[in-house]
Amino acid sequence: SYFTSLVVLAAASTLTQPVQAGEKALILFQQHCAVCHGEGRLGGMGPALLPQNLKRLRKKQAIDVISHGRVATQTQGFSDKLSAEQIKLVADFIYTPLAEVPVWDMAAVKASHIVHNRLETLSAKPQFKADMLNLFVVVELGDHHFTLLDGDKFEPIGRFPTRFALHGGPKYSPDGRFVYFASRDGWISKFDIYNLKWVAEIRAGINTRNIAVSGDGRYVMVANYLPHTLTLLDAEYLTPIKTIEVTDTDGKSSRVSAVYTARPRNSFVAALKDLPEVWEINYADEPPAGFAGWEHDYNPVTGDLVKSEPFPLRITPLKMPIDDFFFSREYDLLMGASREGKGVVVSLDSRRVSNTLDLAGMPHLGSGITWQYQGHTVMATPNLKESSVTVIDMDNWKTIKEIKTLGPGF
Repeated sequence: SYFTSLVVLAAASTLTQPVQAGEKALILFQQHCAVCHGEGRLGGMGPALLPQNLKRLRKKQAIDVISHGRVATQTQGFSDKLSAEQIKLVADFIYTPLAEVPVWDMAAVKASHIVHNRLETLSAKPQFKADMLNLFVVVELGDHHFTLLDGDKFEPIGRFPTRFALHGGPKYSPDGRFVYFASRDGWISKFDIYNLKWVAEIRAGINTRNIAVSGDGRYVMVANYLPHTLTLLDAEYLTPIKTIEVTDTDGKSSRVSAVYTARPRNSFVAALKDLPEVWEINYADEPPAGFAGWEHDYNPVTGDLVKSEPFPLRITPLKMPIDDFFFSREYDLLMGASREGKGVVVSLDSRRVSNTLDLAGMPHLGSGITWQYQGHTVMATPNLKESSVTVIDMDNWKTIKEIKTLGPGF
C-alpha cells in the first residue's frame, strides 16, 4: 500500500541520510500502532487516529495513553519499548492532518457491515422484568460501555461494551425495543433491549456527528464530518441504502453539523457546517404534497412535475451556516444558531428565514425545549459560553428572561 511504501522508503533512507521526524514517526506508527488503528490511521480494531477524531483527547493526554495504556481497553503502554522522544513523535504524528481527504465510499461502507443476530432468532418479548417505558440507557464515554438501568429501582439490568467514543444521544425505534448508537469513528450499532443483544453494526463514515431514526422506524440517517456525506441505512439490519454527497451547486462540499427527524413531515433535516443551507430529505413512500422545491420532482425551468425518485431533497438557503437546531412543536419552524451565536428562525414550508433570535454567546439549540407559559409558547436554550439559560417568546421572538446559572451549560 501507499503507507507501507512510505515505510520502506523511510527505512531505506536511513542508509544514506538522517531520517526526518515525520519519517521516524511513520515507522514507529507502523511498527506499534497500525495493527489496531489501521495503516492509514482510519481505524480498525482500535479507533481512527485523526485530528478530527481526537478532539476529546488533548495531546498531553494522548502522550500518557501511548506511554501507559488506557484502562478498560486493549490499548497497551509503550513506555518500556519507546523513549519519551519517540512517544512524542507518535503523538505529533496522529494529530497531523492527512495530506488527502480519505475516501469512505459505498463499497467501504458495505464491506464493514456486520450482522450479529438475526431478528427471527430473537424473542419478541422482553427477557427480563421491568417497566419497559421506564428504562435509562447511560452512555459511558470514558470506558466505552453503556449501562441499561431499571428506572424504578435505579439498578443496572446489564452493562455492555460499545464502540469507541459514542455520541451521547442514542436514538430509539418507535416501539422502544431497539436503541441505535453512533460512535465518533462512524460505527452505527443496533441493540435489542428486549434480548440484551447486538443486532447489527456498520461503519457509515470516518468521523460522525450524530444519527436520526425515521418516525416510522424504517430508516437511520447518519451525519458525517468525514467524509462530507449523509449515509442512509435500512433500520432492520443497518443495510446501506445510499450515501449522499453534501455539496452545493458550485461543487463546494461541507461537513454535516447535525441531522434530526421531523416526524410529521416524514423527513430528515440536516444542518451543514460549511455551507449556508438546510437540507430536508423526505422518506415517505409517496412524494410530499406540493412538490415545489423537491429535487427530482420539480423542474424549476418549465414548472412541470416529473417522475419522483426515492428520498427527494429540498434545500433552504441561508446567509450563514448553522451549527445546531431544534424544531417548533408543529415541525414547520427550525430554530438554529451559528458558532458565532447568531440565531435564526427558518420556515421549512416557505424555505426562508422568517425571524432572528436574540441570543448571545454560543447557544446550544440542540438541547432546546418548548412549553406553554401564560398563554404563550416559549422556548429555552442553554449556552455553551454564557452562564445562562435564555427563554424566548415564540410569538414575537423576544427574550422573556435570562436565567443565570453557575456556569455554561450543554
